[in-house]
Amino acid sequence: MIKVKAFSQPETLAMVKRHLKENFHYEGKTANQIRSEEAAAISALPKLTGTVTRTDRVGGLQAEWVGEDRERPNEQATILYFHGGAFIAGSCDTHRDLAARIAGASGAKVLTVEYRLAPEHKYPAANEDCLSAYRALIDSGISPDDMVIGGDSVGGTLALMTLIALRDSGEPLPAGAFLLSPHTDFLYFDSGTYVSCAQSDPLGSLRNSQMCAEHYLDGSQPKPAALSPLHQNLQGLPPLLIQVGEAEVLLGECAAFAEKAGASGVNVRFEVWEQMWCVFQQLAAIVPEGAAAIDHIGAFIKSRLH
Repeated sequence: MIKVKAFSQPETLAMVKRHLKENFHYEGKTANQIRSEEAAAISALPKLTGTVTRTDRVGGLQAEWVGEDRERPNEQATILYFHGGAFIAGSCDTHRDLAARIAGASGAKVLTVEYRLAPEHKYPAANEDCLSAYRALIDSGISPDDMVIGGDSVGGTLALMTLIALRDSGEPLPAGAFLLSPHTDFLYFDSGTYVSCAQSDPLGSLRNSQMCAEHYLDGSQPKPAALSPLHQNLQGLPPLLIQVGEAEVLLGECAAFAEKAGASGVNVRFEVWEQMWCVFQQLAAIVPEGAAAIDHIGAFIKSRLH
């Protein structure tokens, strides 16, 4: 575990956390309400200027390339990114700025894909879409050695499930993966930080995590083991970078996953960012720690895509 100290003014962080806590409430809202409110909140954030994008269809999915206009030492260097959003929200639009910042830090082009969302599309729809996108990039001629996958929140879960599914089917794995506040257990919800961080986390909660699973799963079916990467065999996975906030309820299950992966022989860099919350990187324009974390992501990607 690598602990990274906060360097923003305490009053600034307190103000941001207060704003997040007051404006992000999902209980009792429809999927469409959550989608529109999240999109509006993210659209209000400051954005990088000059971001160049290109829409595409990859693996049958709507997708968007960011960073293709930059000169890169490795022209094939590609990041396949799975957005977060509790399985029910998120899009290329909501994650364009984050993708652009990661492209800038890493020197690689980023492809964000729009997998099918719940509750309209239940498990395993999103899993199938993420695998289809990866396979489509391989079929297009991109080498696994030139690709890193990443994701935030449930997008991090989907990235892990994609890696495990590829390994189990004997397919080539990407050169690495980076995971921002990934849910690693949608079955048991027994991490102690659901209790110890309940007050410090401005976004996450035990109930929110349970709702993610409820939206995605068909309640009449047994819960699939795949939704708990923490309880899967982790041997043979590529190098991982995991970033998590010290204040978030997912800290415990992320720590348990990092420990198990390391014990399974996986090269894991596990960063715990002091006072930070779930996917604080998305507020990089406001919170300097978010920008610094993206720099770490860029360095990791560069180390994997030589």
